[in-house]
Amino acid sequence: MKLGLLVLIVCLTAILTATASCTSSPAPGINTTTAVSESDQPGQSDKRLARAFAERESHVQVEGKGRVTRLLSDDNDGSRHQRFIIELGTGQTLLIAHNIDLAPRIDSLEVGDEVEFFGEYEWNAKGGTIHWTHHDPKGRHEAGWLKHEGHIYQ
Repeated sequence: MKLGLLVLIVCLTAILTATASCTSSPAPGINTTTAVSESDQPGQSDKRLARAFAERESHVQVEGKGRVTRLLSDDNDGSRHQRFIIELGTGQTLLIAHNIDLAPRIDSLEVGDEVEFFGEYEWNAKGGTIHWTHHDPKGRHEAGWLKHEGHIYQ
């Protein structure tokens, strides 16, 4: 089933790439920001995340939303992170790693809840990780956030 989902994502990405208008790609190592507002086409952020996954991109600032499918234990090694898995509308899954040393924990989070996010995407074979969902106390990184039940956590 996971292999079928991976094939679907890769095929979707190939179709999107083939039908996209001519645009220039940033130079390797250059961060790009894809902030999708409510006025944009539905699923635009999901398409961007599918492309990032298919092209094994990292360090990409993205915005989107998904449903919580699994709550994981906190990562307490180094900076503490609240961790959970969300599923996008495309079926792609993402690990959210939310730094709870710098931002409040989402205590009321449950499987099935919708979570919106703005953070940095890092590629991995399971779909990717979103981190930097908090402010940067040193002001060197764009501030991210999570939104759950109308509350913003950053």
